Amino acid sequence: MNPRRAAAVGVIFIVIAAIYFAAPTLLGGNVDFAGVTMLIALGASMSIMAYVLMAGQSRG
Repeated sequence: MNPRRAAAVGVIFIVIAAIYFAAPTLLGGNVDFAGVTMLIALGASMSIMAYVLMAGQSRG
């Protein structure tokens, strides 16, 4: 796994959080800020963990 894939793992969840925030805003619903916050935190933690796993694996 290269660093770009590790970043992509986190970006996917952050994009989902943006959609989760934008959909109710555009459609006139209520935004669940706790859900948006948790998805952003999940994206950050997943990208960090993917990078740690990638950095810790052997090259051979």
